[in-house]
Amino acid sequence: MAFTTRPRIVVIGAGAAGMMAAAVAARRGGEVIVLEKSSKTGVKILMSGGTRCNLTHDTNARGITTAFGHAARWLQPSVGKWSPSDTIDHFQQLGVATKRESTGKIFPMSNRAIDVRDALHRDMIDAGAVLELRSAVQSVRPGHSGGWTISAQSPHGQHECAADHVIVTAGGQSWPGCGTTGDAYGWLSELGHTIVRTRPALVPLVGGTEATRALSGLTLDDVVAEVHDASKPTSKRPLARRRASWLFTHFGFSGPAAMDVSGTITAASSFRDTRLHLDLIPEISEADLRELFAQRSGPHGKQTVSSLLARWLPTRLAAELARSCGAKAANADKTLAEFSATSVNQVVDHLKRWQLPVHDTRGFAKAEVTAGGVSLADVDPRTMRSRRCPGLFIAGEVLDVDGWIGGYNFQAAFSTGRAAGIAATDGPPD
Repeated sequence: MAFTTRPRIVVIGAGAAGMMAAAVAARRGGEVIVLEKSSKTGVKILMSGGTRCNLTHDTNARGITTAFGHAARWLQPSVGKWSPSDTIDHFQQLGVATKRESTGKIFPMSNRAIDVRDALHRDMIDAGAVLELRSAVQSVRPGHSGGWTISAQSPHGQHECAADHVIVTAGGQSWPGCGTTGDAYGWLSELGHTIVRTRPALVPLVGGTEATRALSGLTLDDVVAEVHDASKPTSKRPLARRRASWLFTHFGFSGPAAMDVSGTITAASSFRDTRLHLDLIPEISEADLRELFAQRSGPHGKQTVSSLLARWLPTRLAAELARSCGAKAANADKTLAEFSATSVNQVVDHLKRWQLPVHDTRGFAKAEVTAGGVSLADVDPRTMRSRRCPGLFIAGEVLDVDGWIGGYNFQAAFSTGRAAGIAATDGPPD
């Protein structure tokens, strides 16, 4: 339906989704007020990508949604209407040239996250939206004669504003120092929405052993990390699987592969319910490895196991694996010819299915996104309209959506924010 007068729209949260929604709604004729609890807009944008802001990924809409697991189909309508190429074109029009890195990540040419934030901020204000900073929303409730009443606390005291429509883009709980402390979950729950248990995602993992922690600082460029259900030890089907780089740390593990599977680990009831496996050399099949280790006669059999492992692995890691499999002693390294069949099996298992203990994460303080949030069953995927409350729209990280590292989550924020901004003024996205 189209409005006969300008709809009054309050956007709660001036992050990626909120600024996109506000600019779109204002340009489509909405009288838009943006309430942001922090003293500046886009705080998480400024911190993201090592202050460079990885704003999307070089793929198509399906490539983006695949990164979101259970939310993939739900995101397809909004991302399909606003894909990575649309995001890149949009920022180009806003004066922010972009570049593609070898990983497929898209960054601003300047390598400055502030350029992305400033472009979104400027676009929102130029479109006619009114921004109120340091305005922390306390409650959202239906108005007495229709519409909505929003109560907020500012340095000037408590105040209320009325709206025909409300767009909630208040974010999740990750990086709480940015002001994202999960405030919206309380209001939305009181309005009848289901809040899926929130937990850290894209977060470094705490665990490992004394030996793996001694490898701190070591990066592996190409591994496959898999998370398996611990209650199904014979199942070969992983709950999550990601191929990317890996970083050993003094507390456990980090890097894209570890962080991409972290949300699956935190989804379990306890850390004991999952097992983390690492394929250290995914480019070599297990069959080829066994054939290589079977060559025990002649010059090949005279090689030490640690030197053989060092063909594929950094020296420190090769030595540690050889030691843990009994091939490296204090005074001498065993040759391949001296290695038993049992030890060969152990080495192959370590190379292709190294099981690493995980007993915690670095928590929301170090998480890049929040898993869980407003149930997707409560929100129309085409418009971001609440199925519980007419006139209420929900977009961005406050929803139960979390994707891989690499610009996927910003793309989802832009796409869902745009869909909400359109629908709040004139119906479903065109």
